[in-house]
This record gives sequence, structure tokens and C-alpha cells, in this order.
Amino acid sequence: MATEASVEGVNDENQHQFDGEIKVIGVKEDRQYTERESVRTIVMNVAGEIAILYANKEDYYKLPGGGIEAGENHQEAGTREAMEEIGCRVKMSKRCLAITEEWRLHLHQISYCYVAHVLEDTGATALTEEEVEDGLEHRWVHVDEAINLMKEAKPTSVFGLSVKERDLFFVEKFAAALEPPADPRHLWR
Repeated sequence: MATEASVEGVNDENQHQFDGEIKVIGVKEDRQYTERESVRTIVMNVAGEIAILYANKEDYYKLPGGGIEAGENHQEAGTREAMEEIGCRVKMSKRCLAITEEWRLHLHQISYCYVAHVLEDTGATALTEEEVEDGLEHRWVHVDEAINLMKEAKPTSVFGLSVKERDLFFVEKFAAALEPPADPRHLWR
């Protein structure tokens, strides 16, 4: 279910601009949730491909990204995560492409998706031990291929299913922004 809504702080001058869609994933239940905010990034290289990560252990694809650490703004978090997960220095847009609000197990997570361009591909990732155990590896693919790979994946966990739904939503929003009569320059405002 996708809804139009506003999230507190979304249009803060020092954070990001947003006038798009928020998708709710899962259902809020009567329980205690851990609150988390994260950034997901659609990183484009000069060939027009985007970076996706494959989690071999649980068979799903995801976008580069992760939790926003204390003291970070969205662009700093996205830049850090791109370096850690795909080994790229990137230039982040300030415009938020889309947002998801997830209710999963004991987690309530808001994920903000941005577009970024590669400034330098160092080839040196810094994956966490958990990401290495998950068999996380990145690859560069065209947007249509990313959508197909994400749709065809068969996640083996609740977490993987949630990631699939979230990041497929983000990549499809990005693909729609690239189609005529849309003007992709609006992604950089």
C-alpha cells in the first residue's frame, strides 16, 4: 500500500527535499518497537548502471544503504554506506526520491531513498562481519535488469522479504522518473 504523507523533518533545509510517495510495509501491531532511520541509495556509474547488492545466504537483492548514525545527516549516511558496501565515493542528491515506513517484527524503520553518482570507484569495500556472512556482493546492472533480479529473487526470511519489497519499490520509482515525459533532472534539485 502506498500513500501520500509527510514525515516529520523530511523537508528540513539541512536534510533533504521530498514531495514524493511514502510506502508502508507491514502492519503496526500492539507491541514495543525499536525505532530506526536509514538511507538507501541508487548509485549510478558513468555507464548508466546502478549498484545492487546480492545477499547470497538469503537470496535477495538490496540497494546500498543502512542506518543513519548519531550526528549524521542523510547525505553523510548515504555517502558512508556507499563507500562501505560498494567501495565508491559518491555525490548524493538532496532530493529524496521516495520513503518507506516498515513495521517488521520488533522494528519500526523509516528508509529514505536518494540518487547518487559515482565520483570514484575505489574497489575497496568495508563490509561488516554480518554482511560477509550473508555473502553480500555488489554488481552493476541497468535499471531494468535490477528490477527483474529483485522480482525473481526468493528471499528465505522475513527480513529478506521486507528488503525485497522496500528496495524494489525504490528502484521502480527511480525507473519511472527516467521515463518520458518525466525529466530526470528533477532528481538533482
